[in-house]
Amino acid sequence: MRDQAEGLRKLVRKQSSTSRIIAVTSGKGGVGKTNIAVNLALALCQMNHRVALIDVDLGLANVDIVLGITPPFNLGHVFRGEKTLKDIMAEGPLGLRILSGGSGVTDLANLSGWRLEVFIRSLEELNSEFDFIFLDTGAGIHRSVLSFVLAATEILVITTPEPTAITDAYGLLKVINKESPEARVRLVVNMAKNSSEAGLVASKLNSVLREYVDWEVDYIGHLVQESQLAKAVSEQQPVLLAFPASMSSRSIREIAGALAGEKIPTTSLGIKGFFSKVHHFLTS
Repeated sequence: MRDQAEGLRKLVRKQSSTSRIIAVTSGKGGVGKTNIAVNLALALCQMNHRVALIDVDLGLANVDIVLGITPPFNLGHVFRGEKTLKDIMAEGPLGLRILSGGSGVTDLANLSGWRLEVFIRSLEELNSEFDFIFLDTGAGIHRSVLSFVLAATEILVITTPEPTAITDAYGLLKVINKESPEARVRLVVNMAKNSSEAGLVASKLNSVLREYVDWEVDYIGHLVQESQLAKAVSEQQPVLLAFPASMSSRSIREIAGALAGEKIPTTSLGIKGFFSKVHHFLTS
């Protein structure tokens, strides 16, 4: 059965060479955004999907911290013509590939002419190489953050039950709805006491969204507070690998399974189209 499933996955890959680009973001920092991005990417690797994770958070290199690795190169080296995309890819657990954005991400706005064309063209290779490309963005609604969020056709917004986190998530969701109404947006509630509290957070957010912007977001899952998750973070290990039987790991696998079971959005432009849109947002 496993061989048959893998054969079906290879057939699907041949039929479509467009990677699914999923931006993981939040209205405020400290809600566990990077931790969820890393563990979701690993969960999909466990399901035999080919996954890359790009850290485009200009302020903090949190992907490195969660995984306990330090990639020697970042996208800035590519923009300056010093390295290729394949040169800067670091190997993570379970075959996960990691690209560090670093401070070099801001250089994307300065690319023009032949250098921009060469970079955009080189991205085409990634479409056939990966099924999923996760983007760990910064938090908030700053221009540099929104450039990456709004360029994605799939967006995962992370919040916690904390009132300020919910308020900031609402502000971010309003912007996404206004600027990118065609995007597929999903909500994950982190650090909840239980499933009831998480469901209540999602319900409150959607209630306000329906009232003021006539829209709602898909609630895709939650993670509860538990000591094993905190211990994994402090030890710089993904909870999915350190404590595979934990409640957090089970929740991560459920969310990953829901993502994997969905069809590729018809609006997806792949990684090449994504970075073209990011460049447009940064320079307009």
